[in-house]
Amino acid sequence: MTLRRHLLLRSALLATPVLLPRGAGATAAEWTPERPVRLIVPVAPGGSLDILGRLLARHLAPRLGQTVVAENLPGAGSNIAFEAVARARPDGLTLLVGSDPLTINPALYPRLGFDPVRDFTPIIEAVRAPQVLVVNPRSPATDLATFVAWAREAEGRLTVASQGNGSIGHLAGALFAQEAGLAFTHVPYRGGGPAVIDLVAGHVEALFVTLPAAIEHIRGGRLRALAVTGAERSPALPEVPAVAESALPGFDVVTWQGIFAPAGTPETAVARLAAEIAAVLALPEVAGDLTRQGFTVTAHGPERFAALVRAEARRWPDVVRRAGARLE
Repeated sequence: MTLRRHLLLRSALLATPVLLPRGAGATAAEWTPERPVRLIVPVAPGGSLDILGRLLARHLAPRLGQTVVAENLPGAGSNIAFEAVARARPDGLTLLVGSDPLTINPALYPRLGFDPVRDFTPIIEAVRAPQVLVVNPRSPATDLATFVAWAREAEGRLTVASQGNGSIGHLAGALFAQEAGLAFTHVPYRGGGPAVIDLVAGHVEALFVTLPAAIEHIRGGRLRALAVTGAERSPALPEVPAVAESALPGFDVVTWQGIFAPAGTPETAVARLAAEIAAVLALPEVAGDLTRQGFTVTAHGPERFAALVRAEARRWPDVVRRAGARLE
C-alpha cells in the first residue's frame, strides 16, 4: 500500500461515525429534562417522606433547569402512588419518593398492580433511620433487659404500639418478639404521631416507631428510649444501644427512603438524577436538617440501592406471615 493510499484510508476511517448502543458511553450530563419533573410522594403532607420530597424538589429545580414539583398521592397504604409511578412513562420526568412499604406491601396485600423489583428503577437511597423502642418515663423498664423481663412477666399482655398494622414498626416489634421468644399485645395506630401522643399520655406501654417521629420527645424527656433497631447505634442518639449489641446479635431493621423511576428509564437520566440528588443531599443545610430529624444521610447510588430493594423484597414475606399481618 502506498503512503498516499494509506493516508486516504486512515482519513476515511476517522471520518466514519462509530455507532454505539443507545446510552453507551454517554455521561450523566447529556440527559436534561424537557418538561417539569414530578416527585410523587405516596403519603399525605407533613410526614418525613413529604419533607424529603419537598427538600429535594426545591434544590433540584435550579440544578436541572426545570420546575420540580412534589405531588402528594396518598391512599391504599401508598399503593395508589406506587402503581401510578410503575405505569408512568419511563422518561425521567415522573419519580417516586419511596420507602420500605414498597417492599413490604406485596406481602401484606393479596393483589397489587406492581412488583417492587421488576417495575421500578432505583435511583438513589437518600436516608435511613432505625426504629426505636420507647416507653413512658414512668415505665418500670429502664433498659432493654428490664423491658424483656417485664414482657416475660406480662405473658403477652404488654401493649406494644406501632404506626400501623404491617408498618415497619409493627414488623420490627414482631421480629424482635419472635427472636427473643416474647409475646406482645400489638396496638396499631394510624401513623407514628398519634402513637407517640398516646404513649406520652400513658395509654399504651411501649412503642416501636421510626426514630424521627419520636426523637424530639426523647430529647425532651417525655419518652425513654431503650434501644434502636439498626445494626449499630444511631448518631442522633449515641447513648442508646442497638438491639444487636444488647440482646440479639445481627438484629437490623431500618426504614429507608429514596428515589425511584419507572422501569426502563434511560441510564443517562438515572445517572444524572442520582448525581444531582447526591449533590443536594451533601448540602450542609439539607444534610443538617435531615440529621436533626434523626436520619442518617446515605446517598447510595443505583446499584447499591437496587441490591437493598431486592434484599428487602425477599426478607419481609416470611416476617409478615409469622406476624399475621394481612391487609385487604
